[in-house]
Amino acid sequence: MSLLDQRDVLLAGHLSRRDRKRLRRTLRDQDRISAKLVELHRIVALLAEATHHIDKGWMQHGWFAYVHPSGERRIVTGYSPRITRRLSPEQVVSTCLVGAIVHAGGGPSEARSQLVQRTIDLTWHASFRGTHEPVRWCPSPVERAGHLMDLVRWNDHPGRTSHEVAALLDRTRLLAQAEAERARAATTPPDRHRGHQTDRRIRSHAARMRR
Repeated sequence: MSLLDQRDVLLAGHLSRRDRKRLRRTLRDQDRISAKLVELHRIVALLAEATHHIDKGWMQHGWFAYVHPSGERRIVTGYSPRITRRLSPEQVVSTCLVGAIVHAGGGPSEARSQLVQRTIDLTWHASFRGTHEPVRWCPSPVERAGHLMDLVRWNDHPGRTSHEVAALLDRTRLLAQAEAERARAATTPPDRHRGHQTDRRIRSHAARMRR
C-alpha cells in the first residue's frame, strides 16, 4: 500500500470521496513541490562550490586543467572514459565555467546527472534570459547542447574575467533561491470564491498528514 493510500484510509471517515480525491491531488502537488525545493537547495550548494572552483583557478579554451603525476600541467578539452576513471578531483587546478559546475557536481562521471544538467540550464537562463521569464527545466537534448555551447562561448569570450564568471554563478544562485520562494508560495494558494471552506479543510488535512 502506498503512502497516499494509507492516508486515504486514515481519512475515510472524515472526508467525502470527492474531497479525498482532491486531497490526494493536493498531497501529490505538495510532494512534487517538496522534491523541487530539495533539488533547488542542492543546486544552490553546487553553485557555491562551483564558485570556489573558479576562485581557485579559472581558465578558457578547455574544460579544466590538472596536474599529472609527472608534475606536468595538462588541459582537458573533452571528457572521455579514461579521464573519468583516472582523474581525481584533487588533481584539478583550474576550470572553465561549465567545468566548475561539473566538478562541483561530482566530477566528469556526474556530468550527465539531472542535478548538473539542471544547474547548467539555470546558469544559461541567468546569463541569456530575463530574471522574470519562466525557467525551462526540461529542454530537449538539442537545446541543452546549444545552451552548453552558449556558456562555453561566453566563458571563452576575449576579455572575460574570473570575476565575471563568479558574478554569473552568484546571479544563478539568486535565481535558484527566487525559484524556491515561488515554489513555497505555490503551496499556499488563495481560497477560491466557491468551495473555499472545503479547500481550507482539505489543506488542513494535508498539513496534518505531512507532520
